[in-house]
Amino acid sequence: MRLVKDQQKSKIQSFSAILLKWNGQKNSRQMPWKGEKDPYKIWLSEIILQQTRVEQGLKYYNRFIHAFPDVHELANASEQSIYKHWEGLGYYSRCKNLIATARNVSKNLKGKFPGTYDEIKKLKGIGPYTAAAIASFAFNEQHAVVDGNVFRVLSRVFGIDEPIDSTGGKKIFNRLATKLLDKKNPALYNQAIMDFGAVVCKPVPTCLQCPFKKKCKAFLDDKILSLPVKGKKVSIKSRWFDYVLLEHQDKLAVRQRDEKDIWHNLFEFLLVESGKGLDEKEIVKEAKRRWVGANDYEIEYVSPIFKQQLSHQLIKGRFTKFKLSTKPQLTSDILWIRKKEIEKYAFPMFINQHLRKTRV
Repeated sequence: MRLVKDQQKSKIQSFSAILLKWNGQKNSRQMPWKGEKDPYKIWLSEIILQQTRVEQGLKYYNRFIHAFPDVHELANASEQSIYKHWEGLGYYSRCKNLIATARNVSKNLKGKFPGTYDEIKKLKGIGPYTAAAIASFAFNEQHAVVDGNVFRVLSRVFGIDEPIDSTGGKKIFNRLATKLLDKKNPALYNQAIMDFGAVVCKPVPTCLQCPFKKKCKAFLDDKILSLPVKGKKVSIKSRWFDYVLLEHQDKLAVRQRDEKDIWHNLFEFLLVESGKGLDEKEIVKEAKRRWVGANDYEIEYVSPIFKQQLSHQLIKGRFTKFKLSTKPQLTSDILWIRKKEIEKYAFPMFINQHLRKTRV
């Protein structure tokens, strides 16, 4: 037992040195925010990369930096403009929190981000991981960053089979990450371990290139593909959305989603949600009951079925377009927008699939 503990202690002591040597000699991963010290740009990149692949997030980061080069520009922009720039990135609560934090920092903190981990974590939409990233990268604070890449590296090298999505597992990994952190170079170390997880210790890793292969517990025990362990199974909910497009004199009826649900604050056409797809007669009946009334109309088209897979939901549905000769009286939350201006509004990807394939 003493021998095992001594081996583990030796592995912990050598881990940082091996990682930083790899970083200095082999790490060629380039990203625009690497080495960045501006907390605004670091914060922006971290919020964009939550639940998002780097390849996808990169274009959004560049788009935001170009449109909103500092926190004041972002804070003073219209919500519609910010959501339009975010369009297609998903997890729209991130965008809502992004706006709230930008306005808080701009107005209440005079554009200056807090300089400590504890104060950064108080900002809306910022949890332990993002706070640690900003604190270490911008202010060189000694806080270990633990993201999906780090979980994967540590679970394999140290042979940890505790589920990474359990309370106990998170505590184990955070304690270990803190022990391993290079206290003299926390920013360099944090970036190095995330890069290592992204380019070497990938879900399907390149073990022959790994400097830890002589020490890696998963490699030595042939458990590479079974680590890290996730305990929770995601339950997928299926939903059916029938969208009704009402057109009158080259204008379309839309509304902004304000429910505590998916796509919060994005725009959509008029929605009939059901447990199953409605046929054309059922759609016409619902549209007349809710919006069209006794007004004359013609159905221009019924689209094919569209799908969008979200993290916990599968959305399926169709679009039925009604051309109206008379403008109906609708509730105040429904707007009539010109078709040529539709690109100014942020819609969920599900609707954009239809807009790209069909001339509305």
